[in-house]
Amino acid sequence: MNLAAKPHSPALPRWRERLRAYALLVRFHRPIGSLLLLWPALWALWLAGEGRPPWTVVLIFVAGVFLMRSAGCAINDFADRKVDSRVRRTRERPLATGMVSPREAIGVFLALSLAAFLVALPLNWITIALAPIALALAALYPFMKRYTYWPQVFLGAAFGWAVPMAYTAVTGTVPLQGWLLFLATLIWALIYDTQYAMVDIEDDLKVGIKSTAIRFGRHDRLIIGLLQGAFLAIMAFIGLDAGRGGWYLLGLGVAACFAVYQQVLIRHREPGACFQAFLNNNYLGLALFAGLFLDYALP
Repeated sequence: MNLAAKPHSPALPRWRERLRAYALLVRFHRPIGSLLLLWPALWALWLAGEGRPPWTVVLIFVAGVFLMRSAGCAINDFADRKVDSRVRRTRERPLATGMVSPREAIGVFLALSLAAFLVALPLNWITIALAPIALALAALYPFMKRYTYWPQVFLGAAFGWAVPMAYTAVTGTVPLQGWLLFLATLIWALIYDTQYAMVDIEDDLKVGIKSTAIRFGRHDRLIIGLLQGAFLAIMAFIGLDAGRGGWYLLGLGVAACFAVYQQVLIRHREPGACFQAFLNNNYLGLALFAGLFLDYALP
């Protein structure tokens, strides 16, 4: 499916044209957001399940991650519909071009949110009770960019909420380890979304969008570095607390190398390189999960 094709092509039936527009709206062609949301959920499931989480629960969380991230994209574009056309990176988004109407974006958000809730119904009641909080955080984040320079914290809470949900789904409770992992996930999101915001900093200043990239100013690399150190330290403590060994430490070491590489990428604050640093976080998350997976699988 060519998602970059022009809208309103007479060769396409109307329903296919709308599906293509909705696919663009939910970033079907750009799965990086889903992956960044998926890795913490998998960390939590493997830690909570001591390397053997129920596979039905794993599949439910994978489906829920992709549905909620897609819903988040729809509500994000609705919130940014009046400014996206004025930002170089976002001016071709479906709402900015008129390919999708604001009403349609809200409909997509509600439909995907309902689907995510229905997918979660086989889980225990505690996990289901936590689900509306995830929805509220996902809906709140896009609007925070107008009122605070810390919208990335709200994104981190939204992406991190999968962690306590994973613990309750597997164990029925959230121990201190789970809340520490939630904190680590929030810090990680603050790191990569600040790198992401560094791409648009000039346009954001013009249109009045706030971000941690703007707030950190010339200290952005230093603060990101400190946050990276805090994130890795918390993840190391979690691994030791869970009794993990060499494979986990190897994964943590690889993740630390990726963090250093990201610092190299953002050293000149060039938009393209900052975007590559943001994308590189997928490999960082994968390295941590691979280390965790192998440490449980190969004792």
